[in-house]
Amino acid sequence: MATLRWVDWFNNRRLFGPIGHIPPEEAEANYYAALEFLDKAA
Repeated sequence: MATLRWVDWFNNRRLFGPIGHIPPEEAEANYYAALEFLDKAA
């Protein structure tokens, strides 16, 4: 169970410096939102 909690933290909640000190989950959401915006702009 401790391993699963660590994996959840690592993938969803840790702050990751190379992507702007935001959680990876938030960076992924921003990426897909930007793609959706580009599709609408084209």
